[in-house]
Amino acid sequence: MSAFYVNRRWFLASVGSAAVAMGFLPFDAKADPVFGAPDGGGYEPTIWYEIRGDGRILVHVTRAEMGQHIGTALARIVAEELEADWAHVEIDHVDTNPRWGEMVTGGSWSVHKSFDQLSRAGAAGRIALLEAGARMLGVPEGECVARDSQIRHGNRAVGYGEIVASGRIERKFSEEELSAIALKPASERRLLNRDTVARDVPAKVNGAAIYGIDRKVADMVYARPVLPPTRYGNTIASWDDVAARKLPGYLRTVVIDDPTGTCQGWLVAVAESWPIAAKAAELIEVRYRSNGGDASDDQMLAEGERLVENPSTGGIFHQDGDALTRIAEAGDVHDGIYRTHTVLHMQLEPLNALVWRDGRTWRVHAGNQWQTITLPLVAKALGIEQGDLVFETSYLGGGFGRRLYCEFIVPAALAAKAMGRPVKLIFARSDDARMDQPRSPTVQRVRSATDPQGRLLAYDHRCAAGWPTATISPGFLAPSKDGNGMVDPFAINGADHWYDAASQRISTIRNDLVQGTMLPGYLRSVAPGYTTWAVETHVDELAHKLGRDPAEYRLALLGAKGRNAGAAPHAVGGSNRLRAVLERVMEKAGWSNRRALPPGKGMGIALGTGQERDMPTWIATVAQVSVDRASGAVKVERITSVVDAGTLAHPDGALAQVEGSILWGLSMALFEGTTYEKGLPRDLNLDTYTPVRMPDVPEIEVEFVRNDHMPVGLGEPGVISIAPAVGNAIFAATGARVRDLPIRPEAVRAAMGA
Repeated sequence: MSAFYVNRRWFLASVGSAAVAMGFLPFDAKADPVFGAPDGGGYEPTIWYEIRGDGRILVHVTRAEMGQHIGTALARIVAEELEADWAHVEIDHVDTNPRWGEMVTGGSWSVHKSFDQLSRAGAAGRIALLEAGARMLGVPEGECVARDSQIRHGNRAVGYGEIVASGRIERKFSEEELSAIALKPASERRLLNRDTVARDVPAKVNGAAIYGIDRKVADMVYARPVLPPTRYGNTIASWDDVAARKLPGYLRTVVIDDPTGTCQGWLVAVAESWPIAAKAAELIEVRYRSNGGDASDDQMLAEGERLVENPSTGGIFHQDGDALTRIAEAGDVHDGIYRTHTVLHMQLEPLNALVWRDGRTWRVHAGNQWQTITLPLVAKALGIEQGDLVFETSYLGGGFGRRLYCEFIVPAALAAKAMGRPVKLIFARSDDARMDQPRSPTVQRVRSATDPQGRLLAYDHRCAAGWPTATISPGFLAPSKDGNGMVDPFAINGADHWYDAASQRISTIRNDLVQGTMLPGYLRSVAPGYTTWAVETHVDELAHKLGRDPAEYRLALLGAKGRNAGAAPHAVGGSNRLRAVLERVMEKAGWSNRRALPPGKGMGIALGTGQERDMPTWIATVAQVSVDRASGAVKVERITSVVDAGTLAHPDGALAQVEGSILWGLSMALFEGTTYEKGLPRDLNLDTYTPVRMPDVPEIEVEFVRNDHMPVGLGEPGVISIAPAVGNAIFAATGARVRDLPIRPEAVRAAMGA
């Protein structure tokens, strides 16, 4: 651990020392107690970091740390332009405050959306320190350089801390000036694209890291939820805690009367310890009045199939040309239905929230990926102003999208209000699974027509799914391209692929049976986790139908035409970069030797382009599998992925992200997944919900294309291409085509005709 490491509470208690805050200022920071009064010539053009009088540099991070080492990545961006000594840099994961703007960690957005802002904040500090340092040295600024937290002139130097402590920083920056700063050329970078140890690792290894479930405050009591039989449509007719009252330490049961309507029919059992609260929850007898919300996966999938077959349903996400007319006129149309079942998050740390009142302020300590959207929900439930509510920040023991919409804080808050003392609500694993926000079951119909040379003349993709954005964040819905209402981009992203097509129509349809049964959520990779399954399986089917090598056929479709040519700064090079990773993975995986594999073994290939077209991460994957023809069991032997994510703020963290997401993708392809029965997941714990185990982990090779392009996302892209690569490899090994996820042995046997 760095000798300069400090935690948030130590920092808040020590703000009286000389400091200079660096970040864009939407408010008057001088009046804010975090920064204190300007001391010793303190200089505050921005808010994203501070340089203290002793030389320490504290970077304020608004993104949640959940294993992706995001603090290290963002601090490296600041330090690069600041020309800071990395050993002097510390990370402060901040609590909620309007000054930070949107606080969200998801969509693989963190580095991508912060890069320019933090780079300019760092550069502003460098410029100001150069000016002030040159004055202190009595030399022209143009003869000085900034390096390793010093301003140097020949053999003389003055440190950043000394400059700040002197109070001689005078430069002020407007937002226009910040925007006009010329950033360092990539050739002069000394930190980005270079490895370092993540700053959060030591605390996690030695046990010092504080997760949501670890936090304790004085006079705290514990609670476990008593959950209704389904997510929606429940009211409490009566309840009885006679049996629970016999438990020593049991305090009471709180009925959750939720003004937001989010938690329908919930109660909370409260006790002096969590084991007693957990036992009490099991003893409380509740009679419900229930009204619907009890569909099964089979019913939701059947409804999805009905919807994609009905041309009058849904809205248009993207349209180019008249794909429907071309398909109607085509002599041969390739038509496929692709389905995915429900997937749960099953993050290691179960849901939990600690809520208490601190004078006028209510405080919440819970792992949270999207404070900006959850804070108003909890404030409404408590009946208070948003300014009277603060969310503390902690490490997350897994998020994967489940902690984007933290409705589970509402019952904790209402229980604390009813009890008049701090309440820590902890979900048992089965509670967590019952009230998960799953990736919904989906049905996709893809139709395409080609010319004799295999060029795509028309591509029509219709997807029926639950729309997470409709419930969680309706402000992110987008107008349908045909004027037919709104669409959820996060339920269809990825279907608008980068292959050249003369005409294309991408439609998304909200499955209201899903919407009324579960709260569909954002699960790692979100829509591309299922849309890419359909796209890449369908393209593979086209290649085999045309008698083309699947990889060579993809290369032929990557012509970088029209919008597929990409645009600066986010997608420079367009699908030419996808072509490059495809060519490299073919070489690295030995694609040309695939026909030499013994019977029952095969290679499959698939491409992915990240979470959204606006920030594509280019990835190509080859999976090698073996299939037991008697049982249909699939063993993935090797996965090779080549990734182009532009500049890597933290290469070791990037590699960990991709390796972890590959395993997540493999897990969802072959091992995970559940089915809904009577409105709830069938599998509520890890005895029957079975993520990939260590013996099933294949050999994994990941290679990054090193360049200096704009950094893009890495939290999710690795997931996306795994399932179709595995499915396509199964076809190569057996001739059996699977179109449903997860891929079960019985489905493989059936596809083989066994």
